[in-house]
Amino acid sequence: MIHYHGTPITPVAALMDVRGCHFCVSHANPQDVERVHQIGQSVMLDNGAFSKWKKGKETNWEKFYEWCERWLQFPTTWAVIPDVIDAGSQMQDALIREWPFGQRGAPVWHMDEPVTRLLKLTDEWGKVCIGSTDIYAVVLSDDWKRKMDEVWNEVSKRHRFLPWLHMLRGMQLSGGIYPFASVDSTDIAQNHHRDQNTPRKMALRWDALQTPGHWHVKEHEQMELV
Repeated sequence: MIHYHGTPITPVAALMDVRGCHFCVSHANPQDVERVHQIGQSVMLDNGAFSKWKKGKETNWEKFYEWCERWLQFPTTWAVIPDVIDAGSQMQDALIREWPFGQRGAPVWHMDEPVTRLLKLTDEWGKVCIGSTDIYAVVLSDDWKRKMDEVWNEVSKRHRFLPWLHMLRGMQLSGGIYPFASVDSTDIAQNHHRDQNTPRKMALRWDALQTPGHWHVKEHEQMELV
């Protein structure tokens, strides 16, 4: 599992303390993008949809494309393809068709969408991101785990080798049972100032937590109707 540590991480000295790691930069807060390309192993460009959705703002996708074009020149950089939270599959698929940089991007599947759509995306794309929704907002809640069990059951049946699935804002899944290839979060950015933390210690702690490379199909008991 690759852990993408979200930015901005301030002050600059705190960011430099985690040089050599993998980083996530959001189009909504892009101020660290040049520096992390100088000090990081790889960079994930987030489209900023979640941040702007929370603030009720629309995203200028043309500006996002321009931003991506510059930084996707780095071979270990990839981007999250534009998505609209709480929109239907047709809207998501339309945005994917407009994406101009091919496999240098990863489409987003939202957990309230049909699993068949996720399977189709894994057939066509080298990386696919999974995003939570209002229904599955609490990661590792019972509803979330039931849905994720279904996801991995179907994905493992579809593919001999598990595809690259990235869980957006899913760092807490590190060391767990779900075989995600990568996750991201802003934990270091938000919490490195606490007395017990340093950016380096937090990064080492997260990066040492891995996930299994396989999935055993799980069958949930069906509740008996009375």
